[in-house]
Amino acid sequence: MIPSGMQLIDEEVADAGIAASSLAQAEVVFGIVDGVCQRCGQRTRHQLPDGRTYCRACIGLGRVTSTTRLFRFPSGPGEGGKLTWAGSLTPAQNAAAQAAVASVSAGRDHLLWAVTGAGKTEMLFPLIAHELAEHHRVAVATPRIDVVLELAPRLQAAFAETPVAVQYGGAPWPVAPAPLVVGTTHQLLRYYQHFDLVIVDEVDAFPYSQTPMLAAAVAKANRGPTVFLSATPPRALKQAARAGTIGVSFLVRRFHGFPLPVPHLLVAALKGVPKRAPKTVLHLLSQLTGRQCMLFVPRIDWLLPLAQALSQAGYTVQTVHAEDPERVLKVQQFRDGVVAVLLTTTILERGVTIPHCAVLVLAADDRQFSTSGLIQMAGRAGRSQASPDDPVWFVGGHITLNMLAARHEITMMNRRTP
Repeated sequence: MIPSGMQLIDEEVADAGIAASSLAQAEVVFGIVDGVCQRCGQRTRHQLPDGRTYCRACIGLGRVTSTTRLFRFPSGPGEGGKLTWAGSLTPAQNAAAQAAVASVSAGRDHLLWAVTGAGKTEMLFPLIAHELAEHHRVAVATPRIDVVLELAPRLQAAFAETPVAVQYGGAPWPVAPAPLVVGTTHQLLRYYQHFDLVIVDEVDAFPYSQTPMLAAAVAKANRGPTVFLSATPPRALKQAARAGTIGVSFLVRRFHGFPLPVPHLLVAALKGVPKRAPKTVLHLLSQLTGRQCMLFVPRIDWLLPLAQALSQAGYTVQTVHAEDPERVLKVQQFRDGVVAVLLTTTILERGVTIPHCAVLVLAADDRQFSTSGLIQMAGRAGRSQASPDDPVWFVGGHITLNMLAARHEITMMNRRTP
């Protein structure tokens, strides 16, 4: 099998068991040329004791040195199936989707700027279907594994006749090249001019927003336009949209038509946190009849002591953070209603939809919580048509500008005309 469009280093070629006849079809370059890593595009001056230059930026995917060989395999057309999704878009969603199709057809980048819960994934279906019909290859990339695991089954169900590859750190190699790839933005470093369209979901999320290497990975893996998705796009994308240098679709209402839940800002004494749950938090949780709660905290070391405090108060609690090997299982338990309170860091501020779920951000005044992050966390509430008015609380030792700005932006979105 030829790994279509991929760029692999020596060790990856050996691990994948690629035949010599397939290797003969690859373009081979050295890993670092003139101080620039040929996999991730970043400059490097770091040297090993033997004098070889190596790249620190993408070392997590295997070390690239000045003597490493990088194999770039040719990429042909994709063979995808039709859209099998039986649902329908609202008029506003359809207009946004068709605007994206028009931009991509013209070879133009596009920003899909939509509030949390607007149905961005469903709006991608016509665009992906259009590209697959043209025998194009499509990647849907997002910075976080949790979002990949949320998107992949929905896309596979919507394109049931199309092979879909799901790629993230630790996932097995694809058995065969797939016309539709869903993966983390880091995985795009493994591709070279392979995709005819790259869709970057949650473009403002860490680590993509703070790692230039990942934007370079998108550019290198792509041979066509890029579509960016976000509820809180970065300034550069906003400016490009306003200047007309990229296309833009703007949605201010969720798919069910209800406004975004506006956060309540509460001041509480946090002196005993995390070993003790504030009375304000216990009071708010006691009001959640028939609802679960996602409770966000600013630091991992808060999780266990606060979970113990809430358990002693009679709540079933589970904790989740980025390095938790059981986080997929724990989130599923929360979905299944086994757990009343999911205590988490910002790792779950995006891509998770739970009906009848309140949101509480504890220590919302902490520097860890940016305005966009608070908006995203608030956006976990009210996503279901069955419970569009799920409450959101920002609880802090004092009210910060970020808290006020997040509430203001949500309020302004609700006031805009759909």
